Amino acid sequence: MRAEPGRSQPTVSAVVLAYGDEPWLEKCVHALVESEYVDVEVVLVDNGCTDGAVARLRDVPGVVHVGDGHNLGFSGGCNLGAAAGGGEYLALVNGDLIVEAETIARLVELAADDTIGIAAGSVRLAENPELLNTAGNGIHFLGFSWVGHFGEPAAREARARDVAGAMGALLLLRRNVWERLGGFDDHYFAFHEDAELSWRCWQMGLRVRYVPDAIGIHRYEFGRVPNKLYLAERNRLIFVLTNWESRTLALLAPAFVAVELAVTMAAWRGGWLRQKVAGWAWLFRHRAWLRVRRHAVRATRRVSDRSLAPLLSTHLDARNFPIPPVLQPLDDLLAGYWAVARRFLREEQR
Repeated sequence: MRAEPGRSQPTVSAVVLAYGDEPWLEKCVHALVESEYVDVEVVLVDNGCTDGAVARLRDVPGVVHVGDGHNLGFSGGCNLGAAAGGGEYLALVNGDLIVEAETIARLVELAADDTIGIAAGSVRLAENPELLNTAGNGIHFLGFSWVGHFGEPAAREARARDVAGAMGALLLLRRNVWERLGGFDDHYFAFHEDAELSWRCWQMGLRVRYVPDAIGIHRYEFGRVPNKLYLAERNRLIFVLTNWESRTLALLAPAFVAVELAVTMAAWRGGWLRQKVAGWAWLFRHRAWLRVRRHAVRATRRVSDRSLAPLLSTHLDARNFPIPPVLQPLDDLLAGYWAVARRFLREEQR
């Protein structure tokens, strides 16, 4: 690793999870270890790797191995890895993503700003690195989240800017910010935890910033996890029920009901109705935990929903997973409803 003359290198713990077949894992880890201008230790979490890649990385200098092969999910695995690292900065990097030599250093440069909570990388599609996987994730006022600007030319998003959410495939934050946030909540298991982490940064008065020249090449697979729709829908509801203020939930109740009916119809037509119902059942069984979690999130909040409302998307724009036709007629109606409802959000003093 190359150090900038006259300056010590920031230390970064890069948490990488290994699950199932990981054909890019070795390239991912070596690219991180060879990062320039920063001192990177890779914390490799064996979350159930099945192709021997973890074993082949056993003796690589700069790699710390944790995990016993049990799948803790993205949330639990990242929490385990973060606890094992000692860097002043913490990066989350997917095992199927390869960073450029200066990517981690660029993220550190942004995250060193005390006003920034998370620095989000420019994630590119492996089949064409000129196209974006994400340039910061969108978050909808009903809790949906998606990779932003999917499939668009990266050259169009060449300006650093604040974004609602960071993609968990490539993000970096100061360790003290991670600790203030309490890391991920293990209940999320996988999906939406990056939206929750990002939104809680905003709630605490910290920005989420997209860094266009912090590039990672991602072997993106939308459907790698069989129960993704169950987790995504369940976790969306966890997210809004624990992060939105009571007044916001009350104002949006009619919209939530309409969307739940529409999503249920889409689930029935798409053959995943059982997963949707299972998500509701989980929420009911864990209703006491939801109250506890909501209280904990509220205790760290410093910024109101009214102040943060401009960050939320008014339309569903998930280009990697277009909304079902049954939802499309609702989109403009919901946007209009939100335009009215947000006027009645309370500006709470913190």
